[in-house]
Amino acid sequence: QVQLAESGGGLVQPGGSLRLSCAASVSIFSIDAMGWYRQAPGKERELVARIFGGGSTNYADSVKGRFTISRDNAKNTMYLQMNSLKPEDTAVYYCNADYSLVRYWGQGTQVTVSS
Repeated sequence: QVQLAESGGGLVQPGGSLRLSCAASVSIFSIDAMGWYRQAPGKERELVARIFGGGSTNYADSVKGRFTISRDNAKNTMYLQMNSLKPEDTAVYYCNADYSLVRYWGQGTQVTVSS
């Protein structure tokens, strides 16, 4: 079983930056893929970015060029660097991990972009 703990959310002004972290309870060497999703009020949860064991990544079109997903294997932690934030990025951000054919989710961290 994998436990995931997100951190780094908060309130930021439009154009600002935040870095989210997702700490895993197991070595992320053993995790096939990890990702960030978000859910805004009244909307479905949507993919933001994913990173695979080999290091390849993919992003939602809405965040390409602004967000960067990465992982630090030594710290068993995944990150999401978010730059040029917009009000429409406001949501609860969740990390997930695909491990032994099971998808695990963190509890989420709130990101609010507002002036």
